[in-house]
Amino acid sequence: MIKGSCLCGNITYTTNSPLGDGEICHCVQCRKSTGYALASTSVPLKSVSIKGDEFLSWYHSSEKARRGFCSNCGSTLFFDPIDKNKHDWFSIALGSIDGDTGCTIKLHIFTAEKGDYYEILDGARQNEY
Repeated sequence: MIKGSCLCGNITYTTNSPLGDGEICHCVQCRKSTGYALASTSVPLKSVSIKGDEFLSWYHSSEKARRGFCSNCGSTLFFDPIDKNKHDWFSIALGSIDGDTGCTIKLHIFTAEKGDYYEILDGARQNEY
């Protein structure tokens, strides 16, 4: 069982699914919402149980997705695609997971939008978009 939470602990979550490969998104929206790039992993949507719903806020950052964060401490927690007919997964911010994740970053996405203040040096595959 994987467990995680926001910084203040008002939102906790669990998943009974193995975590997918890690990926880092460098898009402008992820950088604006986190202050840097967003490292995340994906799990089946039905495998996630969330407690503290009264603190979970959703921001519809586009027509395709919404982002979940704690309304108290501001922690970025989730990325949720809106079209459930195409997507049955749910992304979890790797930094919100309690303890070791066992994940390895396998992919960088939206590298064409990455900030000019860092380099990608880990050797993982890179997609411009």
